[in-house]
Amino acid sequence: MKRLMTLALAGLCLCALAPAHADVLDNIMAAKKIRIATDLAIPPAGMVDDKMQPTGSDVETARLLAKDWGVELEFVQTTGATRIPNVQTGKADIIISTLSVTADRAKVIDFSKAYAVLQSVIGAKKDLALKGWADMKGRTVAVTRGTTQDTELSAMANDHGFRVVRYDDDATLVTAAVTGQADIVATSASLVNQMGQKNPARGFEPKFVIRNFDLAVGIKKGEPRLVEKLNEWISVNLKNGNLNAIFKKYYGTDLPAEMRG
Repeated sequence: MKRLMTLALAGLCLCALAPAHADVLDNIMAAKKIRIATDLAIPPAGMVDDKMQPTGSDVETARLLAKDWGVELEFVQTTGATRIPNVQTGKADIIISTLSVTADRAKVIDFSKAYAVLQSVIGAKKDLALKGWADMKGRTVAVTRGTTQDTELSAMANDHGFRVVRYDDDATLVTAAVTGQADIVATSASLVNQMGQKNPARGFEPKFVIRNFDLAVGIKKGEPRLVEKLNEWISVNLKNGNLNAIFKKYYGTDLPAEMRG
């Protein structure tokens, strides 16, 4: 009995001496740097300018966050498929990269409150008459691998009789649409408009809305302090108009009134 008590006391001493687990927020503040996963190939959310510098709505959002928190910003280049693995493996601290909130994603990562919105649409050449899912039968629609559109349309394909083809990132999806490899796409309305601008002869335009999604910051599971701090920051910058100004600059419209408070 005496020996068991001695072992128990020793165990308690070791626990007391063990360092507390540092969470991601602690790590960010200790390093004075935040690593943000952002896709720089999805204009106008993420892109590079003529001087090869990152720009776009998500880029400006990330820069505002780093400035307000007083930390250095490091962009971790990502694609739709690698955004979530980046935070799960510790390669990035958070995701700011047109990450829409879905129930499936919420099983593997946590989300902040919404900081922007995304209109997900079917886009196609101007001469294609597509008004709804009934018009998609027998057609092929292109998506970016790992995106919300990939998940949603893959589940719907059999029921509506269309085929889904996947491209590894938004840049190759745009190239496919502009060069004639793809006549129908499922992506954001802003990206469809970019396709139309890049090749007016093909006249890509949004045809019908798939869904409107909240965009939020992605965080790995088990980081409640980081989620809380992000939510506080988003609330402040929605109320003061900073996030709305960024959104309007790149999308030409205001955030929904209910978001802006």
